Amino acid sequence: MSLRIRPARPGEAPLVHAFVRELARYERLEHEMDATEAMLDAALFGERPRVFCDIAEWDGEPVGFALWFYNFSTFRGRHGIYLEDLFVRESARGRGIGKALLARLAARCRAEGLTRLEWWVLDWNAPSIAFYRSIGAVPMDEWTVMRVTGDALEALAGASSAEAGS
Repeated sequence: MSLRIRPARPGEAPLVHAFVRELARYERLEHEMDATEAMLDAALFGERPRVFCDIAEWDGEPVGFALWFYNFSTFRGRHGIYLEDLFVRESARGRGIGKALLARLAARCRAEGLTRLEWWVLDWNAPSIAFYRSIGAVPMDEWTVMRVTGDALEALAGASSAEAGS
């Protein structure tokens, strides 16, 4: 049995899309997913990709992925990595695949002089929280995630247009 982690390749947007759908189903958020294979293909393999994906293979079979991008800390004055999604298929869990995906990103941070690797986890996901704590991750409980989307995003964008015209 062997584990290999490699970058996603052009033509693999359907695979990445399938992983994202499986993750959304696991997180009970499939109703919020509207990403298409074409959207993921453009984001990952377009002219100037700004998001990246590592694929975990167990004995040559894709079993998990990590989708990430660079962020920036003004306090530290350097970039870091934000892990948008980490997922290992249930049939492959317990083999160290999730830890290997995270270790690969941590090694990238070290090699590139990046200051942090961070991500969100749903507060009900006790198994993942316990796993993340076991590898040294620290919850940032003092921070509240804020989001503007949908109608609120449109209204806020409209406020910018109104200000620009005045």
